[in-house]
Amino acid sequence: MSIDLKLDKTGDAVTVSVTGDIDMSSSTKMRDALAPLFQNNNKVVVVDLSGVSYIDSSGIATLVEGLQWSHNSKNKFRLAALSPGVKDVFEIARLLTVFEVFETKEQALAP
Repeated sequence: MSIDLKLDKTGDAVTVSVTGDIDMSSSTKMRDALAPLFQNNNKVVVVDLSGVSYIDSSGIATLVEGLQWSHNSKNKFRLAALSPGVKDVFEIARLLTVFEVFETKEQALAP
């Protein structure tokens, strides 16, 4: 199954709403969508994962890469609305403290 990515820019923040499974076959598409966002002076990049029911290690690696890009470009990189299955993967990988994780997209967009 492929993923669907929807970008929504509000001021100096951009939200990437992801629908579908983030796995080996779709993580490249997500990476290609995220990479330019850190070069366009977006102060905050939010990835809305409410439409994602499954994420594998390649998907996690893509998000970690996004986190590295955000550090290099001095932008904020936030994850929002993790479904229970995705949240479990982040807990197992001990990444909930590494990322800024918010319950809702609106909270993640707040200054």
